[in-house]
Amino acid sequence: MGPRTAVTSSKEVKGARGGQGGTRLRSSSDGSRYSRRGVALPATSCSPALYNPKSVLKRPVSTEELQTPGGPYIKKTFTILGDAVGWGFVVRGNAPCHIQAVEPCGPAAAAGMKVCQFVVSVNGVNVLNLDYRSVSHLILTGPRTVVMEVMEEIDP
Repeated sequence: MGPRTAVTSSKEVKGARGGQGGTRLRSSSDGSRYSRRGVALPATSCSPALYNPKSVLKRPVSTEELQTPGGPYIKKTFTILGDAVGWGFVVRGNAPCHIQAVEPCGPAAAAGMKVCQFVVSVNGVNVLNLDYRSVSHLILTGPRTVVMEVMEEIDP
């Protein structure tokens, strides 16, 4: 079995030239990057957000807190058309899942997705009580176009 890849929405990222003919790289679950042949490569400047081993959340948030009417969260809906290498974001966490990283050059960033948003639904399926592996599986086995509802904290 080869290197274990992250269960993420985008496993490949653009290389050092920021999408202008650079080498396409793959990111593993530990944040290291390697080429299609499995050779480890240094991180590139195009996608520093993908190397994010610690949680980006400031504090734990419960599903009840996200669903409380009048709470400090706003619901947003994104329609993300995956490209040849994925959707350009990483999901982590457990009930509720959150967006851990967004590839600056990817489809998710173009749609407006940001780090620290909580995933509410994927293609109409409520995922608030699922872990990140289940949510990632829904995304990876679904259609190329993903409709996601997220909750984002309102700025104080």
